[in-house]
Amino acid sequence: MTDQTYCDRLVQDTPFLTGHGRLSEQQVDKIILQLNRYYPQILTNKEAEKFRNPKAALRIRLCNLLSHLQRSSERDCQEFYRALYIHAQPLHSCLPSRYTLRPLGFLVCLSVAAGLALFMYCCPPDLKVLPKSRRVLGFSPVIIERHVSRYLLTFLAGDL
Repeated sequence: MTDQTYCDRLVQDTPFLTGHGRLSEQQVDKIILQLNRYYPQILTNKEAEKFRNPKAALRIRLCNLLSHLQRSSERDCQEFYRALYIHAQPLHSCLPSRYTLRPLGFLVCLSVAAGLALFMYCCPPDLKVLPKSRRVLGFSPVIIERHVSRYLLTFLAGDL
C-alpha cells in the first residue's frame, strides 16, 4: 500500500519507542535476545551484551539498539518489528507508522467502491458494448468482499 520501508518506519517510530515507560526492561531484553539467538547475524553476542548492559540506562540502550538497526539492512528492521510484535503486541499496534497505514487502506477501499458505483451509475442499462463487464461489476461486491472486507472491518474496529 505504501512505499515506506521498515527502516523508514523505524526512524518514524524511534521517538515513540524511546518515550518514557513505553517498553519495560524485560521487553527490551527479550527483543535483544530474540535478535541475538534466532538471528545471530543481526546482533552478535558482543552487541547483545552491550545493549543488555544493566549499568546503562534503559533509554540509552534502546536508543543505541534502534540506531544500530537503522544502520543495518531492511531485513534487520523487519525482524525487530517481528520481535516487537511478539513481546509487546499492545505497543506494536499503537506505533505512529501503523496509524499512517490505517487511513490509507480505508481511502483505497473507499476509492474502489466509489469508482465501481460511479461506473455502474454512468453506464446505461441498455449498453450493448459492455454487457459482460456490467455482469462482472454487478457481482463485484461478492468478488471484492472477501479481499477488502477484512480491511474495512479492521478499520471500523480500530484494531489494525
